Amino acid sequence: MVYDRERERRNDAVYAEHKKAVAAGEKRVLRTTSTGELHSYPGDEIGFTPGRGQAQVSTWWGMAIICAVLGLLFLGSLVMLTVTLLQGRGEWGALFPILMGAFGFLYTLGLSRDEYRASRLRKQRGSPKPGTSGRVDINLLELGQKRPDRPDTSR
Repeated sequence: MVYDRERERRNDAVYAEHKKAVAAGEKRVLRTTSTGELHSYPGDEIGFTPGRGQAQVSTWWGMAIICAVLGLLFLGSLVMLTVTLLQGRGEWGALFPILMGAFGFLYTLGLSRDEYRASRLRKQRGSPKPGTSGRVDINLLELGQKRPDRPDTSR
């Protein structure tokens, strides 16, 4: 890893600005961008965070594809249950895929909608795209703290 003193100065400035905004009561999220620099995003510019226990996709349209597949699971299971009920057999084992498909469809629909809105706001405001690494380690960002990956700056 190459140490970039200028990038660290910019990151320290972003972190100081972020702390001031949070202290003022704003809802902010500190994240690395797709280029690796820090950015303090307003809460409405963050959709979902890929790789943080949630989805592994990183775009709203990717989540919409997953939503469509789960919607098809829901509809297929519903048709299967309806056909068996009309034949008088009543295969109730289809209830589990129906419930899972419905829950998954609604959940991924919400994630896709939130990410679409957030990406539209980021584009309007000129904010960079968030990276996929998730949260930032705040302990390494405290101003003036020595970092293990950077040389001594007191020279």
